[in-house]
Amino acid sequence: MTAGNHSTVTEFILAGLTEKPELQLPLFLFFLGVYVVTVVANLGMITLIGLSSHLHTPMYYFVSILTFVDLCYSTVIIPKMLVNFVTEKNIISYPECMTQLYFFIFFIISEGHMFAVMAYDCYVAICNPLLYNVTVSYQVCSWLVVEVYTMGLIGAIAHTSCMLRVVFCKDKIINHYFCDVFPLLELSCSSTYINEVVLLCFSVFNILAPTLTILGSYVSIIASILRIPCTEGRSKAFNTCSSHILAVTIFYGSEAFMYLPSSNITSMDQNKVSSVFYTIIVPMLNPLIYSLRNKGVKVALNKIIEKRLFCILKDF
Repeated sequence: MTAGNHSTVTEFILAGLTEKPELQLPLFLFFLGVYVVTVVANLGMITLIGLSSHLHTPMYYFVSILTFVDLCYSTVIIPKMLVNFVTEKNIISYPECMTQLYFFIFFIISEGHMFAVMAYDCYVAICNPLLYNVTVSYQVCSWLVVEVYTMGLIGAIAHTSCMLRVVFCKDKIINHYFCDVFPLLELSCSSTYINEVVLLCFSVFNILAPTLTILGSYVSIIASILRIPCTEGRSKAFNTCSSHILAVTIFYGSEAFMYLPSSNITSMDQNKVSSVFYTIIVPMLNPLIYSLRNKGVKVALNKIIEKRLFCILKDF
């Protein structure tokens, strides 16, 4: 990955979230707690889906993929971020920075497309329930997940390859808590035109394609729900996709916040705040949303707990 490095800079310094010493320890403890909850919640969801046979359905298969992606990209960001709170200078080498950038882009793009796949799953479940098992078969699910990872792979390779062409010979302090595209481009002393064109093209595709898929799916879903005569039927249909709606709203809402102007903080500080939501808070919230708001997950969890308690009591 370092073959294209023509920079005079061999390492960077991550500025982190804040330079105020009195906030370092509280922020370290807070984000350490968030990371522990993220790891436990996402691993717990993956394990629960794997152990519960009645959760072996396309919907929960996609949920397990989503939680895996959340776990991975939070792990790419948070551990290095925590180091910044306990060291005077959080140094990251050039290869490590490019590697972090690559995996962050891979997982964040995959996350967006995964939400689109899950919206399509909700659409089929509500609008074509009789054809659900045929339309969303195991083979179709596998191909959809391959498509998700392929989109992430293409985007990560394109952005990282372009970044490897950039010459860094200015200030090596990255005004962020991880290696992201915009903060790195600010340090460039070579042309970033190609990077900006690639960024624009891939951003348009990776935002518009999932967004249009999600919106199109929910237009059809709402139309189908409104045609259901009884209130109970409408409520049941809405509950099928309510967790997905909430997760999508939080994810895309935090990204949209990056582009809202603010007179109180600088644009880079605003980007940091927004980045905290979709790189740290969202991966923690997603498994909680899909567990606390999902009856199937609650039932599966209760059954496993009861089974474990029975085994413990039987041993006594």
